Amino acid sequence: MPGNVIKSSRDNKIILYFLLLWTILNAIQAYTLELQGDEAYYWLYSRYLDWGYFDHPPMVAIFIRIGDSILHNELGLRLLTVLASSASIYFLWLILKRYAVGAGAFVLVVSGIFIFHIYGFTTTPDAPLFFFTVLFYFFYQRYIDENKIGLAIVLGVIVACLLYSKYNAVLLIGFTLLSNIKLLRRRSFWLIVVLAGVLYLPHIFWQINHGYPSVNYHLFERSARVYNFTDTFSYLPGQLLMAGPLVGWFFFYKAFTVRVKDAFIRCLLVNCVGTLLFFLISSFKGTVQPQWTFILFAPLVMLTLIRFKQSGGWPRWLFALAVVNLSLILIVRLIIIFGFGFAKTYGHLKSYYGFRDWAYAVKQRAGNSYVVMSEGFQNPSKYDYYTNSLKCFAYDPWFYRRTQFDIWPMEDSIQHKRVYYLFYQPIKGYKIDTLKLAAGTWYGCWVDDVRTYQQVNFETTVDKITASPGQKINFDLTATNPYNHPVDFINKGYLHPVILRACFFKGDSTVAVQKAPDAFNSISLKPGQRMHFNFTVTAPQQKGNLEMLFSLQTDPFPGSKNSRIITFTVK
Repeated sequence: MPGNVIKSSRDNKIILYFLLLWTILNAIQAYTLELQGDEAYYWLYSRYLDWGYFDHPPMVAIFIRIGDSILHNELGLRLLTVLASSASIYFLWLILKRYAVGAGAFVLVVSGIFIFHIYGFTTTPDAPLFFFTVLFYFFYQRYIDENKIGLAIVLGVIVACLLYSKYNAVLLIGFTLLSNIKLLRRRSFWLIVVLAGVLYLPHIFWQINHGYPSVNYHLFERSARVYNFTDTFSYLPGQLLMAGPLVGWFFFYKAFTVRVKDAFIRCLLVNCVGTLLFFLISSFKGTVQPQWTFILFAPLVMLTLIRFKQSGGWPRWLFALAVVNLSLILIVRLIIIFGFGFAKTYGHLKSYYGFRDWAYAVKQRAGNSYVVMSEGFQNPSKYDYYTNSLKCFAYDPWFYRRTQFDIWPMEDSIQHKRVYYLFYQPIKGYKIDTLKLAAGTWYGCWVDDVRTYQQVNFETTVDKITASPGQKINFDLTATNPYNHPVDFINKGYLHPVILRACFFKGDSTVAVQKAPDAFNSISLKPGQRMHFNFTVTAPQQKGNLEMLFSLQTDPFPGSKNSRIITFTVK
């Protein structure tokens, strides 16, 4: 017994020192590295706190709002993520104590998981999702043995927090129930269901009131129309990389060969395998980003360590390989911290550098005027963050996807005002400024009397059409004004005419663009008003599977996405 006490005390010290070093490293990286575009976008979430957003539930906004209220810098924004990462690791350690896992093995495995290093400071919805995932396992382990109302209440709150973090949480909930169907017999289980459901109602009502934007985006708009073999082929190597560049393959092997001796191990195994297979199947519908499977790495770590204990420890060769694996990860992290070598030029990494100065340079040109960009949501969000304002609006062009900028009231603020328009390529007819900076080269110009209709929606009764080349197709469009003010499409007296267009495209290539008849420009809509309009479209001469949508365009902007995508087949 004294020996066990000494070992336990020594193990606790090892974990404490490891967590201290882990927290310090993540805090340094969080402080020194500029924001990634998504992080800046989620910072805007925190400026417009709500029960839901276009892309995700609101938990990431709460994480950021708390940290940013303490410090308005990169560390402040990422503060709760850094703390939640360390807390998650500590709860993993507490869970594994039941299986007599040693501190050395624990540090060896946890430190080698590459994705833990990435999301030890990066603040996206995956950060709160992982924290509440580990917290769920911690209390669920106890709930299996103790059917208590108190534990059920805690789990109900945690399940709600999971759902408020990211929609992937339904996988954890579903696979946990699948691993232990007997839970349905417990009255306390239904308390968990009811409590979590009641707490989640505000988000459900938000989705209903906004037309289910997250559902439409994640289930329909985000799916690829054509299968790409590369999406599936790269999926499993990506997961092995996230588990550790050199040791990930071995961790998966040990986890999947664990001996199931209790309901908790079965839960871990079903979640790990189930999540991996779910996203493998998802790769047949589009690209699966490596971090989407983040929740499977908690059970992966626990299963690997439990299997080590079952088999009497890890093989001797693993320690050396794990040290090299960790060294590679730390070298990469140091390169990123100091901006050495490939860090400022490679892929997504280069987006971490130079944008603080870029925002200040643009601010010098724009002054206190609004800035408009039409290149996605990330750089406009960075401008807003680094100028600590809400003065940059992301114009979502018809060939891009919708974002939260289509819901926020920011567009109202630029109507009929003079704005500074920033873009990648120079446009004709305007006096152009050129900004050559470390973050890249941009072009800017002043636009007077801005007129945009990004939130106007045209509903159609069909989403699939088959036609022959040149065939006339009549669309009965229903135009809806979602704004709190009247809108009209009249061009007389306006500097920038508005045009309704039917845009045909295939992949990234535009096939044809057709203009609506002049009768469209006599329409006026009161707030919330709906009106029908007939638009006869001619099928393109190019045969094949195309896509089309309706877009409202005013100069100098490319035209917004004002309808859902329609599958248009020309035979």
